[in-house]
Amino acid sequence: MVSDKKNAQKYAYEYIRDRMLDGSFKGGMKIVEERLADEIGVSRTPIREAIRRLEQEGLIKKKHVYNPTIEDLKYLYEMRILLESFAAEKAAKNMTSEKLKELGNTIKQSRKGQSESIYNANQLFHDLIVDECNNPSMIHILEKARTIFYLFSLKLDIYKRPHLIDEHEEIYMAIKDRNEQLAGELMAKHLYNDMNYTLAEISSKKE
Repeated sequence: MVSDKKNAQKYAYEYIRDRMLDGSFKGGMKIVEERLADEIGVSRTPIREAIRRLEQEGLIKKKHVYNPTIEDLKYLYEMRILLESFAAEKAAKNMTSEKLKELGNTIKQSRKGQSESIYNANQLFHDLIVDECNNPSMIHILEKARTIFYLFSLKLDIYKRPHLIDEHEEIYMAIKDRNEQLAGELMAKHLYNDMNYTLAEISSKKE
């Protein structure tokens, strides 16, 4: 049994989140504190704190694993398109040569990796760009949305979408060339393509 309170909360949080991400805890499933406490080997207090943190991240709603509707995903994508296209413009204006090199490396990693490494490279690509907006509120909003997209990206394997890495490279080149308008337009187009692919995949699995 995990005795330290801080470690117990961290362990409970990671355990629940991992079960959500590996599909063991599916969307809509009720989270039962007593059962989890017995399963994990901690008291109900760290379970309760872990659930509260996951609620803040949008992954649990009313003690159930969040199961976003198609409309929810559309709204999230619309928000990302607005915020990340703005961030891409800022990146084209402000990104340092060191960060540009790191951004370019994510594309190289994506081209030679498998699903998980492609996911990690994709996340870093977007994170590097989002950081350039230098707006803590925007970054916080996008971080909360990111985990929800992660849940769907694993189930749908959206990183197999045609031309995804090519689009990253186009955005990277626009940022490298300091073309703010083009960088923003390409990011908006990229996320719009992501949205259409994701929604089409969800619809096909429901048929």
